Amino acid sequence: MNPSRRDFLKFGACGMGAAALGRFSALGASEPNPFAYKVDHLAKTDPKLIRFDQVSAWKCTLSRPRQVAIGGGDRFYVASAKGVGVYSPDGALVTEIATRGPVRCLAVAKDGSVFAGLRSSVEIFDASFKSISTWEIPEKKAWLTGVAVADSDVFLADSGNRVILRHDRAGKRVKRIGEKDKDRNVPGLIVPSPYLEVKIAPDGLLRVNNPGRHRVEAYTFDGDLEFAWGKPTAAIEGFCGCCNPIGIGLLADGRHVTCEKGLPRVKIYTATGEFESVVAGTESFPENARTGSVRDASDGTMGGLHAAVNSTGRITVLDLATGEVKTFGAKT
Repeated sequence: MNPSRRDFLKFGACGMGAAALGRFSALGASEPNPFAYKVDHLAKTDPKLIRFDQVSAWKCTLSRPRQVAIGGGDRFYVASAKGVGVYSPDGALVTEIATRGPVRCLAVAKDGSVFAGLRSSVEIFDASFKSISTWEIPEKKAWLTGVAVADSDVFLADSGNRVILRHDRAGKRVKRIGEKDKDRNVPGLIVPSPYLEVKIAPDGLLRVNNPGRHRVEAYTFDGDLEFAWGKPTAAIEGFCGCCNPIGIGLLADGRHVTCEKGLPRVKIYTATGEFESVVAGTESFPENARTGSVRDASDGTMGGLHAAVNSTGRITVLDLATGEVKTFGAKT
């Protein structure tokens, strides 16, 4: 089976193997299919590797939630079809910030301002949620899926053009990061489906997931690739499927939080990329793990998981297939 790019966008791509299993199984009557792609055993997580417990769960009330961010007071900010929902730490809706279209990604700056990324524009709100600016992204095929805000810079992950766009806080374009450049030893981002994210790590470097290469890359603000880690493998310490990890988060000590689709799971890696533990395995997201389980079959980004870290190191995971928001704390 050779899926097209449209297939990737529609089904999230990494479930294609499981879909193939269903197709092959339908061909045989009672005999086992020797060509079936079996992944059931991979959905079982060794309990010894799970070092987090679920401490809370609530259902997002907004239409088509896509990403979760955490701001001051550990309030939740959720990107949705009509804007940004602001929730209290216990999951109660505080207010909604209306936008011109569906919000696909977001970030909350240290000063409380909110950067909401639509498909090809960014709407900025101050700490009181008043609209202060809108930036248009002129590139054709722009498809924003990640935002990170520094003191003087804003970084936008553009999945459509496979690039990280650096702007100053006034919206002026400064740099394009991550594009293939042999002279700078940058291999280029491979993004088969619209899952590209950017974060700013405690070491002052950007972290960018390169899903088609099954790794995480660290860049300077000027676009130099400092190091990368990750490998394609079905083993728990790596990333399987066509394109994982689909999202990344960062703990205060520089450790990485990664999210995967196909076999939905959340894991922890050290600051230098060594596998450490599992936050939540596939068992924690049974509906998400079902083949083709997306809230909108025309948009692959409505499947998978997205994670954010709060001030105490707890990890909150948004299940895009169900709209559930689950928070996990480290076991004592």
